[in-house]
Amino acid sequence: MPICPIDSGRYGSKEMKDLFEEDNRLQRQLDVEATLAETLADLGEIPKSAAKEIRRRATATTVTPEMVKEREKKTHHDVAAMVEVLADQCGESGKYVHWGATSYDIVDTSWALIMRDAVSILDKRICELRDVLCDLAIKNRELVMVGRTHGQHATPITFGLKMAVYAAETARNIERLKELKKRLIVGKMSGATGTMASQGRKALEIEEGVMERLSLKPAEITTQVVCRDRIAEFVCWAAITACSLDRISTEIRNLQRTEILEAAEGFEASSQVGSSTMPHKQNPIECEKISGLAKVMRGMVVPALENIPLWHERDLTDSSSERFVLPLTFIILDEMLMTSCKVLKNLRIFPLKMRANLGITKGAILTEAVMMALARKGVGRQEAHGALRKASEKALADESPISEVLARMPEVTRLLSKKELKKLLDPNKYIGKSRELTDRAVKYAKRA
Repeated sequence: MPICPIDSGRYGSKEMKDLFEEDNRLQRQLDVEATLAETLADLGEIPKSAAKEIRRRATATTVTPEMVKEREKKTHHDVAAMVEVLADQCGESGKYVHWGATSYDIVDTSWALIMRDAVSILDKRICELRDVLCDLAIKNRELVMVGRTHGQHATPITFGLKMAVYAAETARNIERLKELKKRLIVGKMSGATGTMASQGRKALEIEEGVMERLSLKPAEITTQVVCRDRIAEFVCWAAITACSLDRISTEIRNLQRTEILEAAEGFEASSQVGSSTMPHKQNPIECEKISGLAKVMRGMVVPALENIPLWHERDLTDSSSERFVLPLTFIILDEMLMTSCKVLKNLRIFPLKMRANLGITKGAILTEAVMMALARKGVGRQEAHGALRKASEKALADESPISEVLARMPEVTRLLSKKELKKLLDPNKYIGKSRELTDRAVKYAKRA
């Protein structure tokens, strides 16, 4: 029975999880072993017949996970077990398996192959998210709603601007991924301490040949392992991206609150159940899942950072934690991105509720507009601020519209006509450059 929710099929796409399945991880290691043999043969270091046999036998159906695990009971070393089983399967050619290599020449290079495919999936997902956000921004660039700071009503914004902010943030995460890929997706064939001594005079050619065959870039220099700052950078990026998704989901959760209800997750009314006891409930469960998984993603950062300072040319303290950190980081972020796209594609938006909420403060959210109008007519900015603050307090105390309070203030009425005041207190007229800013952000996001 599965213990981890990922193993139960709850989180992550099949295409992402398949990359980290035991069979695929073993196959990638065997691919590196076979590629090394072929490169050595091309350079005249081992017989070509041996390389052909190693390639023929280097499959996870010939060297099975079960066979490797059984051998590991004796070796207490997973890569050594894989090498021994492969060598056994290759007969006389087996003596050329793992020629001049150290374990992490195989492990780190195979991880690069897996991560290259996994990053490609994440790249596809995050670009889809960016496109969904851009569409929402453009479609709702005229939809005026309350802006909120400190959980309180501030000046009006548009729903399109809100989505454009998220689209631009997503684009920055896309840019970060593009930049870090060149540092993350690297292989190595540099031996026990990074000197390449075991491969002899053709060592640089051997590494170059292996990486060229695998379409990988070699790390500039390594110890026994590829330096873990590369993986830490990726995990930090994944956590930042997870936090961006958490930010969006948290906003939707807040907008779905009963007393706000300006936007909400899609809900399958015919079958979805919000509560086992309260029939009326429609809970933001997908957004809550995203926020919950973001907590796990943030937790991945610490072990990834702590894996950077290994002893001397390496120790084994990174190995066990990376067996968790690498698969889980990719799979959980995959789930978060898919869920975010689903939520946004099915988002319910309630313009009437937005309009109603704009009136909750009875015009008080437009006092900045009046303040600036007075300031432009010659009243000092601070004096205007003081007058509007007193007006707001009076309106709040009397539970009356701000327009009525302002209409009784000579310092306001001598400078602003009723027509001017009415226009200033129209939330649709006080969204500044929201349309232009939305368009600018979308244009930037689509370039990422």
